[in-house]
Amino acid sequence: MLWNIAFRTLLCDRGKLLAGLIGVIFSVVLVNIQGGLFFGLINKASLLVDHSNADIWVGHRGMHNVDFPHGIPERWIHRVRSIPGVQRAEPLRIFFSEISLPDGNFEGVTVVGVTEGSDLGRPYEIVEGPQDALSYVDGVVVDRCDNEKLCEPEIGDIREIGGHRVRISGKCQGILSFLVTPYVFTSYDRAGEFSNSDPTMASYFLVRVEPGADREQVCQEIRRRLGDVTAVVSEEYAATSIQFWMTRTGIGLSFGAATFLGLLVGLVMVGQTLYAMVLDRISEFATLKAIGSTEREIIVLLGAQSTVVAVVGITIGMGLTVLIRSVFSSPRAEIAIPSGLYLASAVLVFTICLAASALPYLRVRRVDPHQVLQG
Repeated sequence: MLWNIAFRTLLCDRGKLLAGLIGVIFSVVLVNIQGGLFFGLINKASLLVDHSNADIWVGHRGMHNVDFPHGIPERWIHRVRSIPGVQRAEPLRIFFSEISLPDGNFEGVTVVGVTEGSDLGRPYEIVEGPQDALSYVDGVVVDRCDNEKLCEPEIGDIREIGGHRVRISGKCQGILSFLVTPYVFTSYDRAGEFSNSDPTMASYFLVRVEPGADREQVCQEIRRRLGDVTAVVSEEYAATSIQFWMTRTGIGLSFGAATFLGLLVGLVMVGQTLYAMVLDRISEFATLKAIGSTEREIIVLLGAQSTVVAVVGITIGMGLTVLIRSVFSSPRAEIAIPSGLYLASAVLVFTICLAASALPYLRVRRVDPHQVLQG
């Protein structure tokens, strides 16, 4: 009975119903798109770790961000390889440099040197050029999404990195840095030449453990044998790299503030819609109270209206979110929406809609049914 009244009341004023639905839809879309952009951006901070195919990362003591390493002696890797449970360990070099451009300018790049013939530390898949692109003399791999920054390089083009000649031998897709500097992948030995630094130093050791081996125990043994390093499982280092940017920048605050404003707008629009409906039909609510409707039944009626608006608005909002994501998401501005965010946003917006029903209830609660009926 109450649900029927609530539904009919909403349909009697389609203009106000539409305004309420727009508020809910706006909140759902904004929360999911803002959240998706946030996750898509912040995940780039740990991209090299997530796609490294390594179980353990070993680096300088106190390492906190994958893009900002400090050198460790390359000879230490032999100690790592001798630890029980280690199946394979390879060195990795990461450093900042500049690449020459055809127009005479330079672009800052992050050079990543990986061991040839190993998948450890190789986060990319070749989409243009030969699969063994790094085996070519002076070969480097760049990402297609950085074409504009690198002045549209073609396979076979000659450039310079750190004063050394390089050849664009391959391109990957979607391996983008959280920083503005493009990733350039090359062989481990060649990276040492480009950096003009001590060739006996590596940035990291990437470790793959044997099947069934305890990764934490292997980490402890690495730290015991090499007292001046940090050894952590890949998931932990990925979280550390993300936390670095979360605490050093205002990215979390900015995205959170925008999301909060979206929820606030939705709350105000839904509350105003329900409040306006109550004012238009205050005599009807007075009649319900006069014929014996309890406070609980009035609350259920207003809650039912909020529920209808919330369910319809959330459904439409989710559909629009999926559409926007499929159309606008790209490697440069990825909209990565986990399933948990969809669920959390739906629950949050639904709760806000129910809370918004408190505003019209406060008005109905003050109605004197005798005075309204006499008028």
